[in-house]
Amino acid sequence: MNIYENIVILDSALSDEESEGNVTKIKELITGSGGEVLKIDIWGRRKLAYEIKKHKKGLYVLLLYKTPPATVKKLEDFYRVSDSVIKYMIIKLESKQIRDLEKLESVSEAAEQKAGA
Repeated sequence: MNIYENIVILDSALSDEESEGNVTKIKELITGSGGEVLKIDIWGRRKLAYEIKKHKKGLYVLLLYKTPPATVKKLEDFYRVSDSVIKYMIIKLESKQIRDLEKLESVSEAAEQKAGA
């Protein structure tokens, strides 16, 4: 299985429940195909750098997951059909990027433990 980083921009006009529903659907697609969601980070509503499909703002969601390559095709099909998705990008992480990510996570965990003590 490969590790992927996925950024999705959802319509900012969606309610919190609708946007959480979309994130849940994405998560279910990944786990239903034998994948594992490592991290979901909702960045919130932000102004877009340029207008996309007549939208000036979007809800940014970052997903990090481990899944078979066939799942990426299913996700892309879902993104293309979904009206709530403005834009998306899926990146397969290389081994160097994965090592850097693991180092970053271990450093942040150590900082959290130190701050909590």
